[in-house]
Amino acid sequence: MKLNDLRPAPGSTRRKRRVGRGIGSGLGKTAGRGHKGRGSRSGGNTPPGYEGGQMPLIRRVPKRGFRRLQANQAARERFAAVNIGRLDGFTDGETVDPAGFADRGLAPAGKKIKVLGAGELKRRITVRAHAFSAGARAKIAAAGGSAELIEG
Repeated sequence: MKLNDLRPAPGSTRRKRRVGRGIGSGLGKTAGRGHKGRGSRSGGNTPPGYEGGQMPLIRRVPKRGFRRLQANQAARERFAAVNIGRLDGFTDGETVDPAGFADRGLAPAGKKIKVLGAGELKRRITVRAHAFSAGARAKIAAAGGSAELIEG
């Protein structure tokens, strides 16, 4: 078998539709576009959601809820959350800072960190982070450690 012997399977291909080529073709005169109107014109199409001039559904239905502005959402501070229970892997008396969190794979490097209070802490460690929940502060203090806030 050679490249010039290759053919599509019988019946798998159809002839190209040639519109506007005379009455005998079955698609002459209006070329399958019907009579008049927007769809018959060149360049005429209907945008998504267009309902023929009727008030579109998206405009008829009442809008509910709060829609946050994109600019406000971009300006929001984003923190990587780390739970207290994940800090038991550190040794007693150790100081844990954002670099330490990144080394252990607890938070991405260069991201602000917020320590949350889920889990138990049995080690006396000093935790330095950008934010703490009230529960996390209480659990760190109860274990004999300290929570230091990083400014800026």
